[in-house]
Amino acid sequence: MPGPDKLPKDNIMSNKRDLKKSINYVCSDLFAECVAATLYSGNTNEENANALLRSILTLHSDFVSRVSHPEPGMKGRKYYKTLVAEFNQQISEIIDQIGNLN
Repeated sequence: MPGPDKLPKDNIMSNKRDLKKSINYVCSDLFAECVAATLYSGNTNEENANALLRSILTLHSDFVSRVSHPEPGMKGRKYYKTLVAEFNQQISEIIDQIGNLN
């Protein structure tokens, strides 16, 4: 399972394309992990699993669009640093929720 430190920390604004690729990678791994957890666990609540999958998809689309369209009036470096921190925090919450599915 991917850890919350998947996104680059050293050079936050290195490249929007790399940031989007990292977001895609982490979200696809989380989606696959959630599907695997529901399939291999016999007593998983299907509604909770579907809600978690929807939240992963929403997280993905939200953060990819936020990378593409930064907030006006905010310095770039600060914006992307905050963006990465928020993404990592939300990923940690989703990882905990996947662990609690069983």
